[in-house]
Amino acid sequence: MIIIREIFIAKPGKASTLAKMFKGMKMKGNFRVLTDFVSDFNQVILETEFKDLAEFEARMKSYTADEEKQWKEKMKGYHDLYLTGRREVLRVFE
Repeated sequence: MIIIREIFIAKPGKASTLAKMFKGMKMKGNFRVLTDFVSDFNQVILETEFKDLAEFEARMKSYTADEEKQWKEKMKGYHDLYLTGRREVLRVFE
């Protein structure tokens, strides 16, 4: 299993707005939105599970033009809510 974490450092006062925006995306599969508790301030994490990297890549390619248009509309302005971000790709040790 692979865990993909999209980690954002939100602008001060914007973390909950960004988290709500991600939560509203209603992505396919297992995903959750996390916020900092004891960590860097204003951290918002979108965490998604995949069987393997091939499934992640297929998901990224599978978005149709209509889905992409809907996502762009829902996420409009999200770039203004964060300062920086990064992606982590983790393998679950079994």
